[in-house]
Amino acid sequence: MMILMLSNFIILILSNILMLLSILISKKSFNDREKCSPFECGFDPKSMARIPFSMHFFLITVIFLIFDVEIALIFPMIPLFKKVNFLTWSLISIFFFLILLLGLYHEWNQNMLNWTY
Repeated sequence: MMILMLSNFIILILSNILMLLSILISKKSFNDREKCSPFECGFDPKSMARIPFSMHFFLITVIFLIFDVEIALIFPMIPLFKKVNFLTWSLISIFFFLILLLGLYHEWNQNMLNWTY
């Protein structure tokens, strides 16, 4: 019982020393004007709040998020390959990839992937 308490105390002291060390080491010695601003994006927060942004950046972000979610949906299909019927697995996979390709074709057809008009 005493050994357990002693080891917990040593672990607590060691973790606190490491946290204090990391705080001391990670202190920045200089302050940028951009880093001190609330947005950290280079825009002056006291100027126009409604600066127009490019719609292409927004569309690329949405496309990235869609494909990111789709990758998260594809990953569980890999371990299921050995557990389910091959015909069922292949039909579901083909259907899923067909939806992806049709969405990509629709975005391409609507000129959402072009950077210049």
